Amino acid sequence: MTRDEQKRAVARAALAYLEPGGVVGVGTGSTAAFFIEELAAHPELAAAAVPSSEATAAALYKAGIRVAGLDEAPAPAVYVDGADAVDPGLRLIKGAGGALVREKIVATASRLFVCIVDASKLSDRLDGPTGDHPGGAPVPLAVVPLAVPLVSRQVRDLGGTVALRAGYRSDDGLAILDVSGLALDDPERMEATLALLPGVVESGIFARRRADVALVGSEGGLRTLTAPA
Repeated sequence: MTRDEQKRAVARAALAYLEPGGVVGVGTGSTAAFFIEELAAHPELAAAAVPSSEATAAALYKAGIRVAGLDEAPAPAVYVDGADAVDPGLRLIKGAGGALVREKIVATASRLFVCIVDASKLSDRLDGPTGDHPGGAPVPLAVVPLAVPLVSRQVRDLGGTVALRAGYRSDDGLAILDVSGLALDDPERMEATLALLPGVVESGIFARRRADVALVGSEGGLRTLTAPA
């Protein structure tokens, strides 16, 4: 299977985790886009969807799926989203699409987090090489624009190399810093450390709210990984 075929296969497989007539949280990115297409073909599976970005909301509207906020519908039973890197404990790096703040909010509000990826996203360590990032996937930080110089200095002190997405603002008006070179032997600790930096709204490390299930597409087919107890 090609990578797009792998993405579509895991997107289709994620439908099995939905509660018919329930509320589903929907992530952002190319794999999530395949999930929206698959969900549109089975409208009975979701009474409403909670989007993690304006782009996802627009795609859901276009697909004819009711869009709701967390204040307008019950908490999602399931959140479905992709990832930039996945370690054996199903801890993730996310946020290449800039939606990491809302993604973490909706994922945390949901009872079950189903991560859908192709095999290139798997790594033995969260800071290890992936198919797209031989040097390790960068960790995005969503930052209040005023604080970009301060946060950049503080992250360099932690061993990171910082790249600002010039001219970019997230749906929430935040700047995005892509940080490479952070040691993630203890992802939970680094996630907590970054969260304490003044001006950081959220990081793309999903360790405290890791995935519960990962559906992984590969040339040989689909496999299911579950988070350790």
